[in-house]
Amino acid sequence: MSGLLNHCILQIVLDTPLHAVFDYRWPCAAAERPQVGQLALVPFGRREVAGLIVGVADSSDVPEDKLKDALAVRSQLSPLSPQWLALAGFAADYYQRPLGEVALPGLPKNTRLPTTVALDRALKKLAKLDTAHDGTPLNVPALNPAQQQAADAIGGAQGYLPTLLHGVTGSGKTEVYLQACAQVLAREPDGQILILVPEINLTPQLEGNIRARFPGVMLATLHSSLSEGERMLHWLAAHQGRARIVLGTRLAILASLPALKLIVIDEEHDPSYKQQEGLRYSARDLAVWRARQLDIPIVLGSATPSLESWQHAQSGRYRLLTLRERAVQNAVLPRISLLDMERDKPQDGLTSALVAALRLRMERGEQSLLFLNRRGYAPVICCEACGWISNCHRCTAYMVLHRPEHRLRCHHCSLEMRIPRHCPDCGNVDLQPLGRGTQRVEEGLQQLFPDARILRIDADSTRRKGSAQAAFDSVHRGEVDILIGTQMVAKGHDFKNLTLVGILNPDTALFSQDYRASERLFAQLMQVAGRAGRAGQSAGGSVSEVLIQTRYPQHPLYGSVVRHDYDNFATALLEERQQAALPPFLYQALLRAEAPELATAVEFLTQARDLLAHPDVTLHDPIPMSMTRVHNVDRAQLLLEAASRPLLQAFLKEWLHLLRTVKTRVKWSLEVDPVDI
Repeated sequence: MSGLLNHCILQIVLDTPLHAVFDYRWPCAAAERPQVGQLALVPFGRREVAGLIVGVADSSDVPEDKLKDALAVRSQLSPLSPQWLALAGFAADYYQRPLGEVALPGLPKNTRLPTTVALDRALKKLAKLDTAHDGTPLNVPALNPAQQQAADAIGGAQGYLPTLLHGVTGSGKTEVYLQACAQVLAREPDGQILILVPEINLTPQLEGNIRARFPGVMLATLHSSLSEGERMLHWLAAHQGRARIVLGTRLAILASLPALKLIVIDEEHDPSYKQQEGLRYSARDLAVWRARQLDIPIVLGSATPSLESWQHAQSGRYRLLTLRERAVQNAVLPRISLLDMERDKPQDGLTSALVAALRLRMERGEQSLLFLNRRGYAPVICCEACGWISNCHRCTAYMVLHRPEHRLRCHHCSLEMRIPRHCPDCGNVDLQPLGRGTQRVEEGLQQLFPDARILRIDADSTRRKGSAQAAFDSVHRGEVDILIGTQMVAKGHDFKNLTLVGILNPDTALFSQDYRASERLFAQLMQVAGRAGRAGQSAGGSVSEVLIQTRYPQHPLYGSVVRHDYDNFATALLEERQQAALPPFLYQALLRAEAPELATAVEFLTQARDLLAHPDVTLHDPIPMSMTRVHNVDRAQLLLEAASRPLLQAFLKEWLHLLRTVKTRVKWSLEVDPVDI
């Protein structure tokens, strides 16, 4: 291979479904060899794509006449660290995906473009920014004894130590995080801290708190609402170690942080930490692995911890710190009451007791929140004459009525159409909405309280960039009397003058086929209830109140909510899970298949099930997914279960190797540790 004497071989992974490392030739002397962790531009098929260098060798097993030349090495970008490459490698291995499919999408898009114009521009802009590293905190409030103990325990931790911070809503977990961060920044002059939140709309409030507390520290934010240029700049600040605090959503767990010293996962129970497309990773689980890899502390905070984390705390794998009281003086947990809808029949979706409570808050000048996790005007419209209902033509779902826009809209495939003037089947012009969404509740409130300042916050009202934050700001300024919202308002927001929360239509989750439904409902109810009374008693001296409308007031879940009793609820639920052999006492993977016809998907899954057998791995029969058809594609799934995580992982590797040899036009994907079954 004389032609390679003045060349080296770059071993590169690409963002493709292929489990392969590709060899490319590159001219280099010994002192100029590219480094593992650098990006390179290479030809792939008819395209020029960026790849990640995972090895540099002197020779290749590929015949010289088949080797292609790499086009460029991105030397202006410092290499990704071995620790970061190990993180990407672990994620690829655990979630059974090619390394390139994990590593490359984890980098900003502008680093992967054929041209370096955007990268060079961002590097120049970053070089001009102030590099002050003064981590001295300002305006530090006094903590109560429980908060101080927690902050010192977290901030003073050395080495890998996972801590579950279980604090009731309003207990001041955020302040504990900030004061623990101050201790780490003081001890580690060049150290970095990663703080994760589950949703984008929670970042502005926390970002403001961090900037006010640490004005001399560079803060980077990473989430999907940033423009590509913004994401590039913030990622580079983290990659170069200049951003000492990085705040982001789940994608930030894959950020390059060469000097990471502490990880904080806020609202660690939230299912939003699990990616539901592409690489279906859990940011929370990767964060725990990353903390162990780097031998650094990690804190997971929640008022309603996930059962997985709670079990770890009970078994001693995690240290448990508890905040049982609210942080603000005179602020007590709200009184939670159940409104029996069989006795107090609702009018326009609201019981008379809830209407009276809303009116009382209006008279006092206090704010109220109505929580309904269903957007739109009504879930469906129907014809009472012949029984026609507004089904989506492309999905096994209903077309939701959005009355202000005069449209029917499918929330799964985004199909839209005008509201029909008459029934498509029988011609009846009297079509009726069934059920209630946030738009319909808003309309009813406007009629009940014509002088009230009413605001609706959901995915429809906050589509424009910045509109969600503007809406929340108006609530904080006291410009809203009654707020109506979905899960967007349920957690993380600190509304000072909000003393009443009304919860509408929570009962549907009581009868879900999803075994996690009760855990999620309890968390949702406790989180939204926690928005009330965070600033102390109202001007009238009354305790804040949460009213839950239900047809099943005797249900034990509601009893636990009324008592604010997470501990016993979680203990009982863990016992049920153990008896039923369900996670966290069992480990699962889910193979999904999509095809134009359901029978084709089921046939493929049946073939997959029969490829390999293991006495300690259960492969269930293929079944249609609960939402069987989406956008004219039928979907089915195959569930795998094992009592041991290493056993399941070993089986999956062998099984998937066989599965990839099956010739099929069915689109399939595997999810490890699925959260929706």
